[in-house]
Amino acid sequence: MSVPLADRVIQLAYDPGITPKGGGLPGLAVLKNVVNSINMFGIIAVVGALAVSLGVWAWGHHTGGHQAEANGKKGAVVAAGAALGLGAANGIVAFFSGLGSQVS
Repeated sequence: MSVPLADRVIQLAYDPGITPKGGGLPGLAVLKNVVNSINMFGIIAVVGALAVSLGVWAWGHHTGGHQAEANGKKGAVVAAGAALGLGAANGIVAFFSGLGSQVS
C-alpha cells in the first residue's frame, strides 16, 4: 500500500534527517583556508580604513572642516563596526546554527 504524497511531505517536514557533517566533500580544508584568508584580508582593510578615517577626522577638526570631521567620525564608526563583525563572524554563525538546530 502506498503512502499519499501529502503524508510523505509532512513526514519530511518534521524530520528530514539532515545534519552538518565535516569531511563529506573533498576540498573542505581548502575552502576553510580561503575563507580564513578572506577574513584576514577584510581585517587588514578595516585597519587601513580606520587609519584613514581617523586622519580625516583629525584633519577636519584642526582645519575647521566640519564636513570632513563628520565624515571621519562616520568612517571610524563604520570601520569599528566592520572589525566587530569580521571578528565575531564565526561566533555569530555558530550561535545561530546552534539555535537553529534546537528548533523542532
